[in-house]
Amino acid sequence: MNVQQTLPTVGIVIPCYQEKYYIEKCIRSCIEQSYQGTIQVVVVDGGSTDGTIEIIRKIEREFPNQIVLKNNPLKVTPVSLNIGLQHLQTDFKMILGAHSYLTTDYVSKSIAAFDSNKQVDCVGGIIINEYQDKTSRNIGLAMSSPFGVGNATFRTGGKKGLVDTVAFGMYKKEVFENIGYFNEHLIRNQDDEFNFRLTQKQGKILFDPEIISHYYARGNYNKLFKQYFQYGFWKVYVNVLHQSVTSIRQLIPCFFVVYLICAVVLNIAAPKLSIFWNTPMFLYLVIGIIAAAKKDVKNSPSILWTFLLLHLSYGSGYLKGIIQFGILKQQAKAQHAKHNR
Repeated sequence: MNVQQTLPTVGIVIPCYQEKYYIEKCIRSCIEQSYQGTIQVVVVDGGSTDGTIEIIRKIEREFPNQIVLKNNPLKVTPVSLNIGLQHLQTDFKMILGAHSYLTTDYVSKSIAAFDSNKQVDCVGGIIINEYQDKTSRNIGLAMSSPFGVGNATFRTGGKKGLVDTVAFGMYKKEVFENIGYFNEHLIRNQDDEFNFRLTQKQGKILFDPEIISHYYARGNYNKLFKQYFQYGFWKVYVNVLHQSVTSIRQLIPCFFVVYLICAVVLNIAAPKLSIFWNTPMFLYLVIGIIAAAKKDVKNSPSILWTFLLLHLSYGSGYLKGIIQFGILKQQAKAQHAKHNR
C-alpha cells in the first residue's frame, strides 16, 4: 500500500462565475499541493460566458482524475457549494473562492492541524491580500485592520486557537452528515451561518495562522460598498433565522450609522450643543487615522476613506435587513440571489 492510499482524501469546492483572470491560478494551486494524499477539485460554474469554462475544461483534460466541472444554472453561491460538496466522497472537504489561491502546503498543514487537535471539526487560516493597483492595496490594508473588520482573525491575524468562523474552512466529512449543508437562501454570509450552526452543535473551529491563502482584493470602491452592504443585510437574516446575534462585532457598524443619522438631526435641532453630538465622530476619525497610519502613513487618508466605506455599507445593509427581515418579516428567496464567489 502506497503513501497516497494511507493518507486521508481531501476535496475542494470552488464556486465561480466570470473568473477567467483568476480561475486557472486558483485551480492549479489546489492540484499542485505538497500533500501526498488524494486531492479532488470540483469547480461549480454559474454559466460563465467570458472564457472561464474553456479554461476549466483545459485543466480538466490535463488532470481528468482530479478536476470535475459542474454547472449551476441558479447562479447562487451556496447552491454551487452544495453541488460540489454532495459530489465529493472524500474524508475532508473544503471551500475556496475563485478569487483566491492556496500556498503549496495549505492542505498538508490543515491535515496536520486536524491530527494534532482530534476534537476539532473545521480548520482554517489567514488570508493574505494581493493587490492589483493602488486602490486594491488601500482596500486590502483596511480589510486587514482590526479597526476595519473587527476581530476577524482570518483577515487580521492572531494566535492559533478556537474561533467562531474562518474563511475557506476545511471540514471533516461528518460535519455535513450532522448539520447538513449551506443555506441556499443566503447571497452572503453562507459560511458564517454554516459555522454558527456548527458551533451551536458544540463543534469546534480552529484558526491556525500557519495555514495561508491569498486573495485578490477588490480594486473598486463601488463594488466594495455593494459587497459589504450585502454582508450587513444578510447577517440580519441569519440572526432572525437563528434568533440570535451571532457575534458582537456585527452590531458596531449599525450603531455607527444610527449615530450618524441622529447626529445630523441633533445638529439641526440643537446646534448650540453640536460639540456633544460631534465628539464621537471626532474620536472615530482620530482612531481611524491612527489605525490607517499603522498600515501606511503615506496613504492613510485613502485607508481612512475605506474604513468609512466598510462601516457605512455594512451598517446601512444591517439597518435595511432589520427593516425587511426583522420588522416586515419578509422571507429570503434563493432565486433573488446572485453568484458572488
